[in-house]
Amino acid sequence: MDYNDLKIPHHVGIIVDGNGRWAENRKLSRSMGHKAGADNLLKLSRYVISKGIKVLSLYVFSTENFKRSKEEVDFLMNLFTSKFKKDRKKYEKDNIKVVFSGRIEPLPQSVIDTMNEMMEMTKDNTGGIVNFCLNYGGHSEIIDACKKINNDVINQKLDINDLNEDIFNHYLYNDLPPIDLLIRTSGEYRISNFMLWQLSYAEFYFTPTYFPGFSSNDFDQAILDYTKRDRRFGGINYENKNH
Repeated sequence: MDYNDLKIPHHVGIIVDGNGRWAENRKLSRSMGHKAGADNLLKLSRYVISKGIKVLSLYVFSTENFKRSKEEVDFLMNLFTSKFKKDRKKYEKDNIKVVFSGRIEPLPQSVIDTMNEMMEMTKDNTGGIVNFCLNYGGHSEIIDACKKINNDVINQKLDINDLNEDIFNHYLYNDLPPIDLLIRTSGEYRISNFMLWQLSYAEFYFTPTYFPGFSSNDFDQAILDYTKRDRRFGGINYENKNH
């Protein structure tokens, strides 16, 4: 598919979902599903950035996911550590900057150290940004931003009367542009507390495909669908009055 003929979103968000069900359908353990999903993260990320998307945000672990069994959570934490260590040189080679969004607590120190090493290694890269949302929640991000703003107002670093949407965005976990296209895999039709501030005018695309099986061709179909959308941002597109 020729991307030159398509409308390319600046920022794509993907809710990574369906790893466990993908494994269960194959009579494998849920852990094997998470491993397959983690393997797909690198492959898909590199493909997406190579197509001209500037920012890719991946929802890989929510604050609520800590409610899962200790066995599953521990496996995921170890998987994040090993995969980030293994994959960071490939992101570096592709000139991709890696950032993380979410709360540090209660992540294990091994995960935190690996995240910091990955960000340091790729901080000067300019080919695109991959934002891993790990221990992330949209409510938490907004609350944490409000706390930072409150501290800056108290310390006279910010005049509350100057606060606007652009300044508020600077206080989020990462100062990223709004999401243009949100993709959710696995057939679920909800946003699950993902980047609530950034999703205000995003186009949504839902697919029944579980994330380990979500391929570059599946991503192409999402972009093709996005190209057909009429984005009006609350206004009227006078070239398409009938929409």
